[in-house]
Amino acid sequence: MTNPIPRRSFLAALGAGTMAAGTLLACRGASAGNAPRAAGRLDRIGLELYAVRKAMKENPEKTLAAIRAIGYTDVELLWSFKNFDRSPQQVKATLKAEGLTATSAHMAPETLLSEWSESLRTAKTLGHQYLVVPSLPSETKRSINAWKIWADRFNVAGEEARRAGIWLAFHNEPDHLRKVEGEIPLDVFLARTEPKFVRFQLDVGNMLMGGGDPMDYLNRYKDRIGTFHLKNVVADRSKDTELGAGTFNLRAFLAAVPELAKKPCFVEQEGAADELASAKTNFEYLRGLSF
Repeated sequence: MTNPIPRRSFLAALGAGTMAAGTLLACRGASAGNAPRAAGRLDRIGLELYAVRKAMKENPEKTLAAIRAIGYTDVELLWSFKNFDRSPQQVKATLKAEGLTATSAHMAPETLLSEWSESLRTAKTLGHQYLVVPSLPSETKRSINAWKIWADRFNVAGEEARRAGIWLAFHNEPDHLRKVEGEIPLDVFLARTEPKFVRFQLDVGNMLMGGGDPMDYLNRYKDRIGTFHLKNVVADRSKDTELGAGTFNLRAFLAAVPELAKKPCFVEQEGAADELASAKTNFEYLRGLSF
């Protein structure tokens, strides 16, 4: 029979074990029970390629290499720009060479209506988790029924996407909060689409520029939101700016997102004078941000 462990030694060992467990939770950005929430960080930081669209048009391969050199781990591709005239095979090879992951892509809404099955196969080839539609055709600016028709189309396409292991998502633009026939289009769309088939990509800056509250939408639709565009805005909300120079409290927002580590986040500053310089500034801000 072994000698009993002295109480003081036992408590010291227990305390050390508890501290180690707390450190592990902090690394994961988790919290246990009623314990104080450990500070979280974004382990992976993505860049929406629209933020560097001019550089991508000039030289996609060189730009992707520069993005990885800054420190970004993920990118959101632009199918709507035909991936800057590169084939899926070329894009896949460049991403692999640079060590980047294309978690998501933006595409035109019409993609849902033609060769959708082929698009889903392409998404699998490129390693996408999400295919995202950023806006809808012009008829939705005048007709709330047009929003409902597109919502129904999303439900059908989203069901097929789930069978392929892909999420179909919708992304908000500023004008999606402007009433059409007395109703807020974004709310109508989200209410009509099926949560099990269609997710929501919340663009924080676009929400602010449209006069909305990102925290309100996070609270109302947190079970629907699977991915984010991280932007910040100037004081009058007329345009976006570098993340650390804006007026919105990104720290508090990110701290409120449940299971953030599972939800791809992409920086997208649309109006930067120097695209890559701003991309670097924004990455460094997020890398140093704890919440």
